[in-house]
Amino acid sequence: MIASGNSAAAPHATDATTAAVVRYQVLDVDRSVSFYTERMGFRLDRQFGAVFASVSRGDLHLLLGGPGSSGSRPMPDGRRQEPGGWNRIVLYVEDLAASIAALERAGVRFRNDVEIGPGGKQIQLEDPDGNPIELHEPR
Repeated sequence: MIASGNSAAAPHATDATTAAVVRYQVLDVDRSVSFYTERMGFRLDRQFGAVFASVSRGDLHLLLGGPGSSGSRPMPDGRRQEPGGWNRIVLYVEDLAASIAALERAGVRFRNDVEIGPGGKQIQLEDPDGNPIELHEPR
C-alpha cells in the first residue's frame, strides 16, 4: 500500500474548502473503495451502499460514483459518463520503485513504464475501472 498522511475530514457541500475534490465514475463502488483504501493509501469518509462513496488522502477527496449515482447520469444529449480517460489524479510518493513493486504484487495494471523528466519520475496506473492515477516521485 502507498503511505498516506491523511487526517483531513471530508468536505461537505456547504463547507468552504481549499481541498481538491475529484469525481471518478466507477462500475463497482465496493471494489473501488477497497482499491483506494487498501492499495492507494486513502481512507473511507462515507459510503452510501453500492451507489456512492467518498475517500480521501490528505486534501484530496475522491468521489466514487457508481452507475446509480446522480453524478453519473447521462448528459441531456444522451452521452454516458464512463470511467477512463487521460486526465488523472497525481499522488506523490517517496520511493517510486517500492510503490510500483507493491502494486505489481497486488496485480495492479500499469499503463506505461517509468518516465523520467526534469521534475522527477512518474508512472501511470489504472484503478479497477480504468480511471488513471499517476504516481510521481519528485526530484
